[in-house]
Amino acid sequence: MSGAEKAKAKAEQVVGKAVRKAAHAVHKEQLAAKGAALETRGRLRGEKERAKDVFKG
Repeated sequence: MSGAEKAKAKAEQVVGKAVRKAAHAVHKEQLAAKGAALETRGRLRGEKERAKDVFKG
């Protein structure tokens, strides 16, 4: 996995989690959903990169 892609995936996860928690604290459910989507996108990006590494050997 390239370091840049791994960092991007982790950053999306962290930012998404922070946005989601902050939005829940102020009862902004639409923003919380966007944060959850960002967090999920980061997690899936990381999984994609790990899968690519498996096939590279």
